[in-house]
Amino acid sequence: MEMNRINLNQFRKTFLPMGCFSGEQVRLWKPDFNRDNFVRWIASGDILRLRRNLYTFPEFLQIPDSALYFANQIYQPSYVSLHTALHIHGVIPEEVVQFTSVSTLKTASFSNTFGSYTYHHIARNYMFGYELKKTEGQMPFVIKIASPEKAIIDLLHLYPECSTAEDLLNLRLDEDYMESEFDLKKIRDYVNRIQSPALTKRVNLLWEVYNLHV
Repeated sequence: MEMNRINLNQFRKTFLPMGCFSGEQVRLWKPDFNRDNFVRWIASGDILRLRRNLYTFPEFLQIPDSALYFANQIYQPSYVSLHTALHIHGVIPEEVVQFTSVSTLKTASFSNTFGSYTYHHIARNYMFGYELKKTEGQMPFVIKIASPEKAIIDLLHLYPECSTAEDLLNLRLDEDYMESEFDLKKIRDYVNRIQSPALTKRVNLLWEVYNLHV
């Protein structure tokens, strides 16, 4: 038992700075690593499973932005967007109940100790408009998160039901933020880049409903 504890300490020293790690990374570190260690350490709470074959340590439960960082890592390539990004930027007031991201992979969902994660499929030509946000603290992360403008574009693209004035008002977007902080030209540039008549129509309606002008 003491030998197992020493092995865990060595393991933690190697992988804790990474934030999260896969079974493949562990086998590169020690090709003879016994996967039964994972079973034992998960049962004891010494490591946490984020998804199949991806793990982290319970210390990260105390680091708020780690959940966002894991959103990038659980399903790749992806970036945080939609309601989660809009809330982080202050565009919508409500706390979100799950972490929403977009990915060029198929739509998928995962749940773990950190929360519920949903990934919406987008085409490769939509995979742009995100920023690299560096967190603060002893263990900083770099998180890929949509700009507020791209988060709106992703929302209008992926939620075609947002097609009436009432639908857009029900989003409860912060009008002061939209008027003073939104880069409306950037939104127009995004729309011109994507070249989708349906998206253009929804963005034009958004302009009308919230009385926005470039």
